[in-house]
Amino acid sequence: MTFTYKQTAAVIFSAGLLFTGCGKKTAEAEKEAPTPVTVEAASRGAIDHVIAADAVLYPINQANVTSKISAPVKKVLVNRGDHVAAGKVLLELEDSDLAAAAAESKHQYEQAQAAYQTATGMTVLDDKTKAEADVRSAQQALEAAKKVYENRVVLVKEGALAQKLADDAHVSMVQAQSAYDTSQRHLEGLNNVGHREAIRNAEAQLSAAKSHYEAATAQVTFAQIRSPISGIVSDRSLYPGEMPASGAPLISIVDIRQIIARANLPVKDAAAIKIGRPARLTGPDGDIPGTVTVVSPAVDPSTTTVEVWVKAENPGEKLKPGGTVRVAIIAETIQNTKVVRTEVLLNADDGVE
Repeated sequence: MTFTYKQTAAVIFSAGLLFTGCGKKTAEAEKEAPTPVTVEAASRGAIDHVIAADAVLYPINQANVTSKISAPVKKVLVNRGDHVAAGKVLLELEDSDLAAAAAESKHQYEQAQAAYQTATGMTVLDDKTKAEADVRSAQQALEAAKKVYENRVVLVKEGALAQKLADDAHVSMVQAQSAYDTSQRHLEGLNNVGHREAIRNAEAQLSAAKSHYEAATAQVTFAQIRSPISGIVSDRSLYPGEMPASGAPLISIVDIRQIIARANLPVKDAAAIKIGRPARLTGPDGDIPGTVTVVSPAVDPSTTTVEVWVKAENPGEKLKPGGTVRVAIIAETIQNTKVVRTEVLLNADDGVE
């Protein structure tokens, strides 16, 4: 079929209109395309009210070991980073003078023991035995003097003896009576007063010597500085020959088998937290579960915050005191609340983007 020029131009114009119309419809269709939406029914369940904050780490226990005596350092047995058990000797101080004083006190204590045994045994018993013998002897002498006097009185009455001899016998009888009374009082004194007083005095001397010996022995033991807790040596600044300053720590020990994270929270947030609530510590090596152990009853006036402690195990002792972590505390779990799955929200966000 043959087209004229006018017919050809008409066909081209019609085709252009058709192409332009199709292009507009395609752009409008793309512009008005519906956004994909995922529909998910909301359900009822529990959600956690989480309070998060930055926290500083502290050891579960620590000790700055000091000395009860003043003496130069003799030997240091540990270094920084060493693990020590409670009771382990950390360092030794010079104790030669203390050992000599303890030896002297020991001898004095032994002497007091011997004196006490003598007082309670041989000496008092011997004195008492002698006093009893003296009483018996004086009694026999008195009885003999009485008989002599009585016989002489009879002879004087019969005229067979001079009065002077009777008077002499009377004097001897009185002297015998006096000796008997004296021996009797001495025996009673030993029984009633002397025995008890002698034992009491010896016992007091023994107690004093024992206390002095125990004090001297304790001074020697104080020369060995022992760790009061199990942990790691965090500081050791002394060397043999140095004289520690009075009251200054000799060695510092920290126990970081467990760790304490201390966070300062606003008063409103802290009011919702109770002791025993679960928490998590987030650090460079991941998350660690923990538990709230302290909620301060007072507000820090300088920061108007409340300090909250979270205790957690420290596997491998990776968390170090002085470091920081992120603490997330589950203040409460709200029940019977409308809940939408997290994946649905994520998908919806992806669709919008």
